[in-house]
Amino acid sequence: MNPKDARIIFMGTPEFAVETLRALVENKYNVVAVITVPDKPAGRGQKLRASAVKEYAVSQNLPVLQPVKLRDADFLTELRALKADLQIVVAFRMLPEVVWDMPPMGTFNLHASLLPNYRGAAPINWAIINGEKKSGVTTFFIQHEIDTGNIIDQVEVEISDEMNVGELYDQLMHIGADLVYKSVDDIVAGKVVAQKQDESLPMRPAPKIFKDDCRIDWSKSQQEVHNLIRGLSPYPASWSVISNGKKELNVKLYKAAPAGSCNEQPGTINFNKKQLWVAASDGWLEIQEIQMAGKKRMKTEDLLRGFSFEGYAFKN
Repeated sequence: MNPKDARIIFMGTPEFAVETLRALVENKYNVVAVITVPDKPAGRGQKLRASAVKEYAVSQNLPVLQPVKLRDADFLTELRALKADLQIVVAFRMLPEVVWDMPPMGTFNLHASLLPNYRGAAPINWAIINGEKKSGVTTFFIQHEIDTGNIIDQVEVEISDEMNVGELYDQLMHIGADLVYKSVDDIVAGKVVAQKQDESLPMRPAPKIFKDDCRIDWSKSQQEVHNLIRGLSPYPASWSVISNGKKELNVKLYKAAPAGSCNEQPGTINFNKKQLWVAASDGWLEIQEIQMAGKKRMKTEDLLRGFSFEGYAFKN
């Protein structure tokens, strides 16, 4: 069979998945349907909003299914009627076996890490937060336990010392899209010899990130705080609280740079007319992009034109 003739069902939700779907469509693969989450209320008016994947699918006149429950009998009947040869999953949800075991060529997933390392919901964030020097993307066949299936292919990328999660996200999104349609070609051509994941390799988890995970602990090292800031920038963003003993303000930090050693109390602030430094346990961090509560994100130099940190310190 020509890979372009294989009947493909694509499953995904966010922008990260759109790039892969776009690559399949623009390279003339036979995407017979797209499955995504139901529209959800969003914004102040709580109007229903479609997922990024649905918006793109509709723009390309692709059939869209939005099941509330993946085991629903009517949905499974629709799925079988599509007679897919292969299913592709990118940033969707955990599938029941009745779904992933349906197509004769299987169901494979694109994951934004070098599996088996960083299994879980937020692999791109945690790779940077933990100071990794490399990351990548993996395609693998889905099986019962999440992110544990046999590996089809991988591509490795370097993480620079200054790279933030938004930059790595964009890089992996495009590399992942290319890897997916290469994997489709190899699967349809019968070239894939899927490899079991090596459980003996060092592995770190990549759980979903919550607000408390984003709070800066200034008693940690300069490099650890720097990694947290860039590992959460631009979203969901690291945060902290400044206090002068009378007033407390929430602050989000988007960009920082190590700026030499110090012996100051963690959270101590030093500043001049253009620069702001905060003490970690072993050194200063220069804060370069910041957002005060109720204000826009801005360069710290711009904030210092109208705000004084006199008497303030960051709290743990």
